[in-house]
Amino acid sequence: MRPHPVASRPTISARAPEALYRDHQVPPAEELHATKFINGRNRISTATITDLQEWKTLGRAVAIQCLEELARCPDIRVGAVFRRTTLKGNAYYQERGRVYAELVDRWNEEHRVESTFTIISMDGNGTDPTYFDTHRSLELDTRHIIEDPTFHDSRRSQLVQMADLVAYTAFMSLNRHPGNKFAWNWHANYLAASDVAGGPIEI
Repeated sequence: MRPHPVASRPTISARAPEALYRDHQVPPAEELHATKFINGRNRISTATITDLQEWKTLGRAVAIQCLEELARCPDIRVGAVFRRTTLKGNAYYQERGRVYAELVDRWNEEHRVESTFTIISMDGNGTDPTYFDTHRSLELDTRHIIEDPTFHDSRRSQLVQMADLVAYTAFMSLNRHPGNKFAWNWHANYLAASDVAGGPIEI
């Protein structure tokens, strides 16, 4: 999710968690990890459900409700970048680092042009040095990304969970094998209008 200045008014309705509980019996404190609950692997609801397909149906209904809420928020902008690769293991890890570095350079330049500053927040525990090294390689005189990235436990951050859902939705729009058909058009239907580039950018 693209860093964005703090909005002057709330961006997500305070009633959104209540609606999920009312409609699907999903407790407000439940973590919504897209790849798990959408595929029925996380039991996110207190409803009596015994069949895996029912869990998938519920998970996808919850995802759509969350995407609809995001689409209604005028202050939220989203975005995604990607790179296709066949690399594996350490080579994949190195390639992922290069993609992140290019994304940070892109953001830094955008904020330099706009004379704004931003902080990057992300999921995780902050043990991967790739992210810190990328930030500290930025030239101080032209740096518009403040500090190292800040890390948040996704279980306690609804913003991180929203970013996770955006990333999942962008991936489904790109990875169009038959098993993903249910989500091929989620990005176009719910997020395209809020996407800073209209869709995922290959870098």
